[in-house]
Amino acid sequence: MECHVYYEGDDDPEKCTARRLEKFDKAILHRSMGQVPYGVVLNPHAEQALSPADLAEGLGTLVALDCSWESAEAASFEMRGVHRALPFLVAANPINYGRPFRLTTVEALAAAACLFDEWELAADLLEPFRWGETFLTLNEEPLTRYSECADSSEVVAVQDDYLADEE
Repeated sequence: MECHVYYEGDDDPEKCTARRLEKFDKAILHRSMGQVPYGVVLNPHAEQALSPADLAEGLGTLVALDCSWESAEAASFEMRGVHRALPFLVAANPINYGRPFRLTTVEALAAAACLFDEWELAADLLEPFRWGETFLTLNEEPLTRYSECADSSEVVAVQDDYLADEE
């Protein structure tokens, strides 16, 4: 499974997880939207949740957008591909630790890999980050439950359980 990132470059380069993924040859960065290949675009504004069914449909390329949360508007995600939103997960990165839905690029890619039952890929993506293993530990139960779902509606039902617990 290939991981691609459209890189906007508006975050601190020292804290940018996408640049670190590129440095360790774990993802391909694109600085032009036209270079980004067709695949599953991880988009928090998407109307449908990511599910294992997306992999079953032959969508084995993951695409993420690396930008600051302040500029992560719907228009930023105008990339070719099937747009899917990640379900409820909490961040393990030092900036947003414990905050739901505030994942870094590497956390988003790793979460998608887990939903596709590619746990080794997820661990490999997170390996260069000292908090990477913490992400998988914090989210082990929901990631396991999401990966066992048949489709998006089941993922949303599981997510609803977690959101009800949060309230």
